[in-house]
Amino acid sequence: MGTNTAEAGQHRVALRPAIIEAARDLAAAGVPSPQIDAEYLAAHILEVERSRLALIPMVTPQQLDRFHRLVARRAQRVPLQHLTGLASMGEVDLEVGPGVFVPRPETELIFAWALARLEAAGHEHPPIAVDLCTGSGALALAIANARPDAQVHAVEIDPAARHWAQRNADRQAAQGDTPISVHAGDVTDSGVLAALNGRADVVVANPPYIPADTRLDPEVAEHDPHLALFGGPDGLSVIAPMIDTIARLLRPAGVAAVEHDDSHGPQVAALFERQGGFTDIVEHPDLAGRPRFVAARRRDR
Repeated sequence: MGTNTAEAGQHRVALRPAIIEAARDLAAAGVPSPQIDAEYLAAHILEVERSRLALIPMVTPQQLDRFHRLVARRAQRVPLQHLTGLASMGEVDLEVGPGVFVPRPETELIFAWALARLEAAGHEHPPIAVDLCTGSGALALAIANARPDAQVHAVEIDPAARHWAQRNADRQAAQGDTPISVHAGDVTDSGVLAALNGRADVVVANPPYIPADTRLDPEVAEHDPHLALFGGPDGLSVIAPMIDTIARLLRPAGVAAVEHDDSHGPQVAALFERQGGFTDIVEHPDLAGRPRFVAARRRDR
């Protein structure tokens, strides 16, 4: 339960009414998932999985006070992940906070796609995976965790975000995961990762893709770095030149997936087609049926 000796003998109070009240307060503040967020915050305070909250019906006044303080900050639309300090991708927990984009559940679809493509390819060599616009290192570290035989490279232009990626990479390596290589670089630069030209088996990217005039929730607009969010007036100012980088990095028959705004599926597919080096270009929806990412295969030379 994360209690200390001083707390152990104290009078305890019921947790469930506090969670119900917190969910009501979060709903009034416009938080999209108030009940779930209240439960995650309670689990964070108690240092347990959310699924185990029912086993801890009573808490100390100090724990309840910490819970109320976190709920008040969440009601101010501070991201849940900033309050708990963690986000997840695959089986990996990532440290996140101010200065880095918080990974979204939708990006798990690209992670699952990448693993399936690596498995289907059955490489005779250790596979090489590249994560462009890595942010916290989410996709790169999830791939490295699931495929310890892979050589994984992650590229990030923003020094603040790159600090988080390296921090997460060091943390995962200390826990026994295969190390990844974190690189400073601009994914639209024709020289980025030049040493890997024609060698990558899989390239994934969750680049800045939001059109500049889009209205966003406070958690995003006020806390995610704008460099990771906005892709110019049409949302494609990073994706369009990045397609050439992807083509340069992939080996023949290598594959790539690029996440995009839900209004951009046909445009991103057209960018792959226009580049001329790709086949099997497919638009993939998310679980709600919205366009989410485009995948393509590098032509055999």
